[in-house]
Amino acid sequence: MNYEISRGTLAIVPNEGNSSMIYEDETQYIVPEKPFKIMEDSCKYFGSTYEGRKNGARDILGAEYKVPIVVEDENNLIVFPTTSPLAEDCVWISLKRVKNIEKNDFNTTKVIFDNNTEIVVDCSYRTMENQLSRASRLDLILRNHKNS
Repeated sequence: MNYEISRGTLAIVPNEGNSSMIYEDETQYIVPEKPFKIMEDSCKYFGSTYEGRKNGARDILGAEYKVPIVVEDENNLIVFPTTSPLAEDCVWISLKRVKNIEKNDFNTTKVIFDNNTEIVVDCSYRTMENQLSRASRLDLILRNHKNS
């Protein structure tokens, strides 16, 4: 089963084995692919490659690591990683669906989405703030490019 990231996607969380837990608007389900593979397939589905998307974001932001990825251009569908994208515990979060983040403890953060779904990720609050800020900056720059 192939899964493509869409506007309904909240998060892609690593699950047991080589699978992922997909959080969408009103449901959760397991897809038998790792989160990074879902990222690669979603970029291809929308006409690019993960590497191309990553390099574009790097050039725009001047950042080297953990860059947000524009999966789909028309709607600026941007997702960002909680850690190194190739790490086994990397969670991908959809920027436009995040309502708030809260410090859970030293190494975990609660993410609250716009539909009030909550997940806890193994990522410090500060790191999550930085990732959210970086993804928001990419979104703003791209929107400004489209309007100029």
